[in-house]
Amino acid sequence: MATKVFINLPVKDLERSKQFFQGLGFSFNPQFSDDKAGCMVVNDSIFVMLLTETYFKTFIDTNVCDAHKSTEVLIALDAASADEVKEFISKAESLGGTIYAPAKDHGFMFQHSFADLDGHKWEMAYVDLSQFPQI
Repeated sequence: MATKVFINLPVKDLERSKQFFQGLGFSFNPQFSDDKAGCMVVNDSIFVMLLTETYFKTFIDTNVCDAHKSTEVLIALDAASADEVKEFISKAESLGGTIYAPAKDHGFMFQHSFADLDGHKWEMAYVDLSQFPQI
């Protein structure tokens, strides 16, 4: 059974993308980073490999999706509170990310979304299980 998750994303400008995500508070593992790839640490088990488009193409046999025009994946991360979601999304926007959907409050869950510099869509959500509807 898998114990770690590695999400691989193509980026146009690796250094600019790394600066964006460092601004959001993420760190990078230098052991798995070089001029073609940056290993962003989400937590001890989840990593996002930011790969230059040229390098990303060496792993696939199709075209690289233009995430500004099409969505292939939505990456969702949890937050400890609704305020953390709001602060994270605000910071992402201030660093050049774009808001592509309004915040949604479902009572038991608060979520908000942004697209990174390459158009990859991210969602932050806070779920209060004590407010989750009982069936």
